[in-house]
Amino acid sequence: MKLSELQRKDIIDIKSGKKVGRIIDVEFDQSNGYMIKFIIERAHFVKSLFSQSEELSIKFTQIKKMGEDVVLIDIN
Repeated sequence: MKLSELQRKDIIDIKSGKKVGRIIDVEFDQSNGYMIKFIIERAHFVKSLFSQSEELSIKFTQIKKMGEDVVLIDIN
């Protein structure tokens, strides 16, 4: 899968069913080149209610399922 394909997927919190945002970047471990986090641009609703930050980092351990159109994550 390409990063451009991932960027088109909505990120959904598995517990609430709400859209968290979209992938805008990936963080790599410089020592081994592995991807370690997705950087998520928060959806407008989530951004205004829960945080002033426009970005959220999601570790790969928080990803529960990757579907055709969405990525389900567990924020907690």
